[in-house]
Amino acid sequence: MAIQQSLVIIKPDGLVKSLTGNILTALSETKLKIVGAKIVKVDREFAEKHYSELLPSLIKKHGDERGKSIFENVLDYIQGKYHTDRVFALVYQGEDAIKKIREISGETNPEKAHPVSIRGKYGRIHSETKVFENVIHCSDSEESAEREIKLWFKPEELVERIYPVKEVIEKQKVLRWF
Repeated sequence: MAIQQSLVIIKPDGLVKSLTGNILTALSETKLKIVGAKIVKVDREFAEKHYSELLPSLIKKHGDERGKSIFENVLDYIQGKYHTDRVFALVYQGEDAIKKIREISGETNPEKAHPVSIRGKYGRIHSETKVFENVIHCSDSEESAEREIKLWFKPEELVERIYPVKEVIEKQKVLRWF
């Protein structure tokens, strides 16, 4: 069994429905540890980066116009245009993290998800947009986990070093408490 990491996002519908505690309780069954967590407001540019690999598969499956329309709805969904404008992003780590989290999360399509899975219990398909409001995102492979974690978290936001880092001196404006 390999030690893995997985990005987990409790999506806007999960937050607005106050499902955070329920979802974290379900994920605690995995016995994995949380090595990073934060609330994030997702803007369009960030949403496009996160879902960069989705558009080609949507176009292939649904055609150009329909695929682009679905993609726009997915971007709107993660940005909170249907619910709230924030998500809860977490990094889990442990043995077979990806498989364990995906099993508890259930199928991406909430109507196909097992009824006791997170998506089966709390997800739905939006009646107008047909977007899967599936309350949670979880990485589907080690490669996507690394890409997603590096997108969502800076190394100093994690309590453990999970990928190689280098020290860089950057001059930038930062906010400080006073």
